[in-house]
Amino acid sequence: MAEKLEFHDRMLSLGLARVSEAAALASAKLIGRGDEKAADQAAVNAMREQLNKLDIKGVVVIGEGERDEAPMLYIGEEVGSGNGPAVDIALDPLEGTTLTAKDMPNALTVIAMGPRGSMLHAPDVYMEKLAIGPGFKAGTVTLAMSPSERVNALAAAKGCSTADITVCVLERPRHEEMIKELRTTGAAIRLITDGDVAGVMHCAEPEKTGIDMYMGSGGAPEGVLAAAALKCMGGQFFGKLLFRNDDERARARKAGITNLDRVYTRDDLVTGDVIFAATGVTDGSLVPGIKREPGYLTATTILMRSKTGSVRIMTYRNPV
Repeated sequence: MAEKLEFHDRMLSLGLARVSEAAALASAKLIGRGDEKAADQAAVNAMREQLNKLDIKGVVVIGEGERDEAPMLYIGEEVGSGNGPAVDIALDPLEGTTLTAKDMPNALTVIAMGPRGSMLHAPDVYMEKLAIGPGFKAGTVTLAMSPSERVNALAAAKGCSTADITVCVLERPRHEEMIKELRTTGAAIRLITDGDVAGVMHCAEPEKTGIDMYMGSGGAPEGVLAAAALKCMGGQFFGKLLFRNDDERARARKAGITNLDRVYTRDDLVTGDVIFAATGVTDGSLVPGIKREPGYLTATTILMRSKTGSVRIMTYRNPV
């Protein structure tokens, strides 16, 4: 019987940072150029090339889409040298393609890795999401609460006024009623155009980012990535899959999901220890974007391990 290789997160973490950095550097030349597809493709190519240099038996569980939709980094694609531990990989080679094309803040390259079977194979459907930072009792906020009840509950837990709470929300027509209700509490709302993985991550460091809570619906795959980030940074995350038609329900069943009404916690979405890396493409609240100077590019990466709770901010100066 072949020996089962362990997932040594510490040994693999620097390699994961290189994967994230490579994708960010590749997409940097397309910042502000107005071509979302080209920016995304550059990041995909670089991320896949670096992943295949790692000694892992990797399977993409959150990726660019189904095999017939994405030629590379598709869901189910095997990556790595094939010589190392069996791992699950969740990735978004360029979280914020529009942000990159328009040179707007908070575009990131994002990747998470854990032991095989440690991450939910989320179908490409919407997910209702709710997140707060670390230090609160379980049940402080829930998806069963209305948006205003969540603000009131979090303010009570923090011992502050609702006017001191800031909620991050994706600016979409579907959120108009929720935003209207949130306004009645006196809370501030940080509207973002894209990039809800970064939006959720902001909740983990409210002193730095000014964001206390994230809520609203967005992509389910991004929900798994966000949960992986909070697994490392601390914080609570809740997600419930949303289905618009029978085709989307069938997609969920194909992914092995039987309870379509389940509310997932952070630790339901990511059951094992993970490592997580995100590199800034454009300047953001968490990390700065790619800096171009004569002779080199500088990338900044946040690298985290849930096992130890360690968070590293790494700067990589790359000659060009």
